Amino acid sequence: MRNFLVAGLIQNETIVKVDSIPLDYVAVSNVPHSIFSGIGGAAYNEALALSALGNKVDFLTMIGENDKKSMVNPPESEVILNTDFILPVLDTLPSSVVLYDKERNQQRFKDRKNASSAVYPLEIFEERARLADMVVLTNAAFCKNFLNTAKKMNKKIAVNFREYREETMDFNGAFMEEADIIYISDSHIVDASDSFIQSLSKKYDPEIIIMGQGAKGLIIYSKQNDILAHYNTVKTNKVVNTVGAGNALFSCFLHYYAHKADPIYAVKCALLFASYKIGFMGSSNGFMSQEQLQQWYELIWREKIVT
Repeated sequence: MRNFLVAGLIQNETIVKVDSIPLDYVAVSNVPHSIFSGIGGAAYNEALALSALGNKVDFLTMIGENDKKSMVNPPESEVILNTDFILPVLDTLPSSVVLYDKERNQQRFKDRKNASSAVYPLEIFEERARLADMVVLTNAAFCKNFLNTAKKMNKKIAVNFREYREETMDFNGAFMEEADIIYISDSHIVDASDSFIQSLSKKYDPEIIIMGQGAKGLIIYSKQNDILAHYNTVKTNKVVNTVGAGNALFSCFLHYYAHKADPIYAVKCALLFASYKIGFMGSSNGFMSQEQLQQWYELIWREKIVT
């Protein structure tokens, strides 16, 4: 078990399964079991996954002033999050609509409300970061204030960017500069993936870069191991919902990398964990147990997993 601090926004999230992206215009689409609503967000998904893997997680986020902290622990949840560091300071909770298709393409619509200008107390972060083995951040605006403090504490920093856009680098550059472990998707990247990762590594010098490639798998870069390698996806479950697959993959990688600093071992575990998660709808269930992971690891990779 490791101690993780996870920080980022949560949101009311509506997930819609569609035939293909971009959408063809249809005035009304009536498809059973194609729409799901609940609490979501990258940091929320990561806090759940890391907790499901047996870690102690301090989850730092903000909700609306009239919201209840219990919203992060719905009755059907397989995991119960500690709500001590969830602060009801926003005017209202951010909202998101996510469309996804069978090819794992996604289209997102976001309304952050006033969350971009909200500030989370630095003293709470400092208190909890001292106890953390790793600090896991999204690139939410309030998380930017945590970077210098985490670096001064010599904490390993992992950041989930989800997607890379050159026009956002005036803001996101600060996260890139401080991150030891970077997760991005290949959405909007026009260069060859290998070349892009190499240029990113030269510019920001992180320890690890993981690029999610949807149905094609991922690419992992490790500075210490001098590795730049592609891995295909694996299949452990029927695909039901791909939203949050990258968060599941990133979380599982961090869990096993913190346990045993072997990036290839960790990424093989992460591919299994994510492949199982996409067989479920919603953020709060569908987590492969460590016992299941061990069985699948030996079946798929023909190796013994180190627990």
